[in-house]
Amino acid sequence: MGKRVLRPGGMEMTRRILDAAKPGAGDRIVEFGPGVGKTAEILLASQPERYWGVDVRDNADSPMERVIVGRDGAELVQADARDTGLPDGAATLVVGEAMLTMQTDQGKRAIMAEAYRVLAPGGRYAIHEMGFKPQVAEESGTGAQKDLSQTIKVGAKPLKIANWAAMLESVGFRVEYTSSNKMALLEVRRVIADEGILGFLRIITNVARNPAARKRILAMRATFKANQEYLCAVGLVAVKPE
Repeated sequence: MGKRVLRPGGMEMTRRILDAAKPGAGDRIVEFGPGVGKTAEILLASQPERYWGVDVRDNADSPMERVIVGRDGAELVQADARDTGLPDGAATLVVGEAMLTMQTDQGKRAIMAEAYRVLAPGGRYAIHEMGFKPQVAEESGTGAQKDLSQTIKVGAKPLKIANWAAMLESVGFRVEYTSSNKMALLEVRRVIADEGILGFLRIITNVARNPAARKRILAMRATFKANQEYLCAVGLVAVKPE
């Protein structure tokens, strides 16, 4: 429908984790699932030495392809985030957003382990995902998780921020930064903040013209609102020890 920012905590959370991860000149950056390139634009503006956008999809002639065109040292890699094919220690920063939530615990750990492998010692791993608020009881979280999975048709398994941190630590990382934000992916104020007025109007127009998409989006928004007392967005930055 033309939405470019599909992040649980919006660009606000993206900027927070990147401020904490401090991408800069000389970095060798891997981004898992770069989508249409909104985060890639920020990462490339830091003038890294290398940038790899890893996506299981073929991004030929895509918005992401247009983001990196003419950028020395920037390339797209068609691969699964569990097995990128990149060399050990190739990166100094790995960024992944809105992808781990949709994985099983085993899948989450596999992607985290791959990030650990491709990072050089001292490298940083920044993630931005959906979470449960700290006070949420297990039964409430299970109900919210079931609602999400049924509505978006993909298994969604958010974690409390402490559990995200524990999982990162289980594959060897040391967590150095955590943050949370309101889960407001489809709220009007967040959409305008992320997409701008013109982007918001474009999305509204596209949704109005597509009844099937409108029905699904409204169902997703209703699910998010019904579970807003349980859900949040989380951001963490972890480091591979030297």
